[in-house]
Amino acid sequence: MLDILVGGFYGDEGKGKIASYLGLKDNPSISIRTGSINAGHTVIYNGKKWKIRIIPSAFVNQKTKLMLGPGALTSIEELTKEIKETNTENRLFIDYHTGIISEKDILDERNDENLMKGVGSTGQGVGYAESRRILRIAKLAKDYSELYKYLTDVPSILIEELTKGNKILAEGTQGTFLSLYHGEYPYVTSRNTTSSGILSEVGIGPKYVNNIIIIFKSFVTRVGNGTLEGELNEEEAKKLGIFETATVTGRARRSAPFNIKLAKKAIELNSATEIAITKLDAIFKDAYKVREYEKLPHEAKKWLEDIEQQLKVPITLIGTGEDSLDTIDLRREKIGEE
Repeated sequence: MLDILVGGFYGDEGKGKIASYLGLKDNPSISIRTGSINAGHTVIYNGKKWKIRIIPSAFVNQKTKLMLGPGALTSIEELTKEIKETNTENRLFIDYHTGIISEKDILDERNDENLMKGVGSTGQGVGYAESRRILRIAKLAKDYSELYKYLTDVPSILIEELTKGNKILAEGTQGTFLSLYHGEYPYVTSRNTTSSGILSEVGIGPKYVNNIIIIFKSFVTRVGNGTLEGELNEEEAKKLGIFETATVTGRARRSAPFNIKLAKKAIELNSATEIAITKLDAIFKDAYKVREYEKLPHEAKKWLEDIEQQLKVPITLIGTGEDSLDTIDLRREKIGEE
């Protein structure tokens, strides 16, 4: 069974938290990461905090094997740093076709005024690396001897695991409306960030998909340029407790209230079967670190029920704090699990 995690807004929805929680609770045999290093995922577990950009967030489960799909893209420098930080060298596998960002990609991108100032790129070299891959002049993981010990045929291993009935978690990056194809072009990233794009980067077909879990934060944030409906100024966002800064760049995130219209569109584009809501505690302070649905404040439950009724997809996971385990899991509550 393959479960896909996809961001529902403009990124920053809390995919790292949900991926780490599912890694711990669902115990997948493999967790695979797509996307690239221009999207940071924050994981907090057992008093430790990691800000990672390419290692799958389910690394917190030490039994789970970790993989980078053929459509993923990384720099060797960032990969090496994160392997050390997460102590995952002996259980990480990289597909032969995973793309590698060069120093020239980074330099060219940071000197590109349109990307840096017009679009609002993070300057990690991702756009240039992707364009060179399309031109067939990029280097892949198989071209680097220092990666040799990690290399494997990832899609073949995934299919073998799936035919055995084992669980696999696919962790997407960024959000639906940063998709190159479905977002507000040109204020988008350089890949398709929807569930179909994630599946393409994983390298296997849709018949293996079990659930598509779309992740929404209790409010909307966006980094860089482009439309943000209902945008609040920084003072208003701080007053409401929804002001944030980006994991990768440290830039201030633009903020707006939860957007039902955007959420409905994202559900359509991704064929979402379940919803995860994160940072409920940001808008309902008494929900902080609550781990049982019935213990949530009445107003928070009413808000969730209203959202679920409008979106017509079940909310199954609710984030209420920073730690991976600060999560209400309605899948387990319904069947009486701890």
